[in-house]
Amino acid sequence: MEAVETPGSALRALLCGALSGSCSTLLLQPLDLVKTRVQLLRAAGTPRSPRVRMVSVLTHVVRTESVRGLWKGLGPSLVRCVPGVGIYFCTLHSLRESFFRDRAPSALDSLLLGLSARTISAVCMLPVTVVKTRYESGRFKYRSVLGALSSIRKTEGIRALFSGLTATLARDAPFSGIYVMIYTQAKHMLLHGVEREGQAPTRFACGVLAGVVASLVTQPADTIKTYMQMEPHRFSHTGQTFVAICRSQGLTGLFHGAVPRCLRRTLVTAMAWTVYERMMVGLGLKT
Repeated sequence: MEAVETPGSALRALLCGALSGSCSTLLLQPLDLVKTRVQLLRAAGTPRSPRVRMVSVLTHVVRTESVRGLWKGLGPSLVRCVPGVGIYFCTLHSLRESFFRDRAPSALDSLLLGLSARTISAVCMLPVTVVKTRYESGRFKYRSVLGALSSIRKTEGIRALFSGLTATLARDAPFSGIYVMIYTQAKHMLLHGVEREGQAPTRFACGVLAGVVASLVTQPADTIKTYMQMEPHRFSHTGQTFVAICRSQGLTGLFHGAVPRCLRRTLVTAMAWTVYERMMVGLGLKT
């Protein structure tokens, strides 16, 4: 049966995206926490300090904070990801329907679609992203997301809630653009002739490929974002933060936390897209 569009298709896309985002966030939150801890531990060291490894950080968190500690920051992650992923997929769906109803988007079109959708989503959810980063660091004792937002606003000002905006957009917008471009092209090449039951694994494999490339390209921006959101008064500008990291740790400092982030972002995005597209097809809508 051919997929059709309905007036409520954008709302359905939002709901499908929100559900797919919640599933992947629940499963993979520990990798995000480990990534943040690796970046902050390396920042507190010196250029000659021993290398901070993902496994050692994971073990330390379990030993000192219990297994539940691996899901620290899950609340703000869900508050950020569920509506954020929903907004992203809703925007992406609406843009496709507005500009590409009669033809498939090209590789460049897909890049621009991903960039635009993620920019809107990232700006909307940035204050919660700041709270999420601080929760995961273990340095702040906020009791709730709303309490954290209120505390930051009162003690540091509204600007602190949008700290790292440039770095966040430099990370998220290119990540999404590169991801959508590679994923769309790989999917179109590999899905031809694939039986229905084999389509979900193929889509997931395309997502993994796209996620690895996009994660590695945007890792420096993620490191800069973490520094700026943890200490906005010390690291107030993207360029200044970039120079500070390079001076203290070299260019390799920009890639601290790359392994856990690459694992998480790749799996989260691949899962989200697979679930989202499966649900959209089930509802008779185009993906």
